[in-house]
Amino acid sequence: MRAYVLKHYGGPEGSLLMDAPAPQPRPGDILVNVRAAGLNPVDFKFRQGKLRAILRPKLPFVLGNELAGEVVAAGHDVKRFGVGDRVFARVAKDRAGAFAEQACVDEADAARMPRNLDFTAAAAVPLAALTALQALRDELHVQPGQKVFISGGAGGVGTFAIQIAKWLGAHVTTTASKRGEALVRSLGCDEVIDYTAQDISKAGRQFDAGFDLIGGKTLEQMFEVMKPGTRIVSVAAMSEPQTAIRDLGGNRALSAVFWLISYGIRSRARRAGVSYRYLFMHPSGTDLAQLAELIEQGKLQAIVDRTYPFAQITEALDYVESGRAKGKVVVTNP
Repeated sequence: MRAYVLKHYGGPEGSLLMDAPAPQPRPGDILVNVRAAGLNPVDFKFRQGKLRAILRPKLPFVLGNELAGEVVAAGHDVKRFGVGDRVFARVAKDRAGAFAEQACVDEADAARMPRNLDFTAAAAVPLAALTALQALRDELHVQPGQKVFISGGAGGVGTFAIQIAKWLGAHVTTTASKRGEALVRSLGCDEVIDYTAQDISKAGRQFDAGFDLIGGKTLEQMFEVMKPGTRIVSVAAMSEPQTAIRDLGGNRALSAVFWLISYGIRSRARRAGVSYRYLFMHPSGTDLAQLAELIEQGKLQAIVDRTYPFAQITEALDYVESGRAKGKVVVTNP
């Protein structure tokens, strides 16, 4: 089969589209003909080697973290899916493999596709929507009437985060450029701060929860607008000890490393009276099934910026890395 394979860490030259052995399903796996795969910043960061402290698979390694397709075989322990089922999934972090003609997925990480989505739109959902759901519902515990600040609302995770926060009953403020304002307002955002012309920190300490998708200066400014005693969850800044304990298997050595490298940002949060958490989301077929229900009910939509044929996956990743995408980027297989 054809697959996009990481041969060595570094730039795009370290990965190539090539023939690779077809994956063999484990007893609890489904084998999926991949019809579309979503692209995310984690893909080029993995390719660059920036995640080696967390994940260090044996190379060569098939990249790709989310997919939509049809089940063509199932392990003997699989109970929930059969041949012909249309599924979508965020594959396990240590397996990846979505950038290929076929991929194996643990049945616990998959769900049936929303009936009202095609493969392209379905492939745009798993990683970004799960990230937003787990951050807003499980980490920030967003409640009706709360004021939520989401940075970078026009991106892949941001477009889902706005909609999920509104579903949870929140009043939502986000940052966007003039080019992205119409998009985020169409998704239900209540207030938009043009980050190219306005200082976020001037908004005042009015927010009950913060979801950071940008990091850097934007996160620094977010500390200034949170009410004392509230929390910011980030997926773009610095990992901290709870990331290792709660998201990465309880690795104590890694927790100590994260304690050291995140000391500055955690100190900054304490001075602002705010707690800080870095989230490394986890695959969940149960959560995906809930997201599929929201999509079928018209409460959640997938925003796809561009699609590319699988043969142009290098160009697709370059576009994701450019930071210009509004919504998701997807590659498709015939």
